[in-house]
Amino acid sequence: MHREGHVGAALLAYAPVGLIVFVAGFEGAAMAGAVGAGLLAMVPDYDQRVPGITHRGITHTVWFATLVGIGLGLVGLAIGSNDGILAAIGLGVFWLVVGTVTILSHIAADALTPMGVEPYAPVRDDHYSYDLARAANPIANYALLGVGVITSGLALVAGNAIASVLS
Repeated sequence: MHREGHVGAALLAYAPVGLIVFVAGFEGAAMAGAVGAGLLAMVPDYDQRVPGITHRGITHTVWFATLVGIGLGLVGLAIGSNDGILAAIGLGVFWLVVGTVTILSHIAADALTPMGVEPYAPVRDDHYSYDLARAANPIANYALLGVGVITSGLALVAGNAIASVLS
């Protein structure tokens, strides 16, 4: 997939997380998470800019998703540390989830293409390709973007409705 498809996949994957965070009363964090997911959506494809790293190699694995999540979680932990241990843990867990879910969404979107992915390499060499659309297919990319934007919008509307009922 290209940028549009990956941003759409990230928003789609983040929507349930954002909904939960929004309903829990952290509207600002929910919105920041959506922006963060959009910004992180292309991180695995930076492998194309690093000599010696194969495209759709290590950066397209669950191990890389976990590493990104842990890294962002530690940043969240550090940022939240000024507000007490519970805030630090909450912010750390939130960004761990945002980072991991976003990278996993990238891997899932690439699995839609003929080239596919090997998300468990080098531990397992299982190859996943649903061969639904070529990565450069503009219809597939914009459709995925549209689904992600619509799903995120619906999560926001639902979050508002649920929050108003609970309050």
